[in-house]
Amino acid sequence: MIKVRDFDLKLSFESGQPLTFYGDYSRNGNLETLSYVTQQGAISISCTKGKGGFSSISYDYTGNYTDREAEKEVVCRLGLDHRMESIYASINTDMHIGNAIKSLHGMRITGNEPWEATLCFVTSQFNNIKRIRGIVKSMISKNDYGVETEEGEASIFPSPEAVSRMSISELARSGAGFRAKYLKSVAEECAYSFDLSKLRNKKYSEAKEQLLQLDGVGDKVADCILLYGYGKFEAFPIDTWIKRTMEQLYFNGKQASIRRIHEMAEENWGPYAGYAQQYLFHAARLKMIGAGKHVVR
Repeated sequence: MIKVRDFDLKLSFESGQPLTFYGDYSRNGNLETLSYVTQQGAISISCTKGKGGFSSISYDYTGNYTDREAEKEVVCRLGLDHRMESIYASINTDMHIGNAIKSLHGMRITGNEPWEATLCFVTSQFNNIKRIRGIVKSMISKNDYGVETEEGEASIFPSPEAVSRMSISELARSGAGFRAKYLKSVAEECAYSFDLSKLRNKKYSEAKEQLLQLDGVGDKVADCILLYGYGKFEAFPIDTWIKRTMEQLYFNGKQASIRRIHEMAEENWGPYAGYAQQYLFHAARLKMIGAGKHVVR
């Protein structure tokens, strides 16, 4: 059992992070559950809220985990080791983000495997959450490999090698459309020539420069991979939606370049710019701030 304050499972799950695209969340009274697959197996989490703002979290797992590895997976995946008081104090610089923090208190940035984040955000380009979920879950179901459970063999998140073995037409039939060629290309690179693990200890700017060399990875996708796959909180992903929101809230409704928005985010929120982005993005998406309309992540 893990106890933690300032944590909201529903908000963390629904806020356009990788788990949004392939996890399964439900709520029954005070009990929340979340299940998802990894490249090692499957995790099932239960969460209840108690007194004093504390949440109690328990979990089960199947696959290639030890007890210690499973606990580490859950803590990292849900961002349970993040010092939220310090993060809030760092990013609460104005009324807009202050309102977002108040409305979305407890939302965490999740920690995901770099390949899982890469596949999800290459899939996310010019897409919406419902379609992204359909594509990613389809690729999971078509994965050739699985883990043994009491109910039989269960699918796991496909490795780069598994995706690289899928044809472009097969990926397209999963709903990927024009993204199929990029998914296959990036899977082949990550399987055989591009070592994602080597980016973990590199500085943000250097890691981003290298990710931009991958086929189908642009500025926004690279920052999403760095934020959700490597925990580099200085990353500030900018898509059409967050660009419009930033222009409205911080540039008096005038157009601003991607570069200028990155500079502004670094100036205002520095090492936790990614957390600021997450709160602004989801608050705008829920029409709590800005002009909430249809979201394309």
